[in-house]
Amino acid sequence: MRVFLVICALCCFAAILKLPIEYYTFLRAIVSLGALLLIYIWIKQKNYSLIAVFILILILFNPLFPIYLHRKGIWIPLDVITGLLFLLIAFYNKKQSAKKEEKTTEVLPVQKSYA
Repeated sequence: MRVFLVICALCCFAAILKLPIEYYTFLRAIVSLGALLLIYIWIKQKNYSLIAVFILILILFNPLFPIYLHRKGIWIPLDVITGLLFLLIAFYNKKQSAKKEEKTTEVLPVQKSYA
C-alpha cells in the first residue's frame, strides 16, 4: 500500500511539469483510486480523521466527472498539497503501526526469591 501511495505522490509532483493531456487523465485516475482506497481502509478501521480531506481530493481528481480549473497556476499548489498528503499518509502509518506493535509487548513480572 505504501508503494502505491508513493507512486500517487510522485505522479502529483510530476504534474507540475507541462505534459500532454493524457497524463493528466492518468493522474486523475491514479489519484482518485488512491484516495478511494484510503477512504475505504479508514472507514473499515473506523478512523475518520482525514476522510473529509480525501473525499475532497476524490471529487477534485474525479476522472468520470472532471472539474476543470483552466489555469495551471491553480493546479500546481493542489498537486503539491495532494502529493505531500499522500507521502505523509504513506510514512505516518508506518510509524503508527510500529508504535502499536511496541504497545502489545507484555512485561512479565519478576519473581522474587527469598533466601
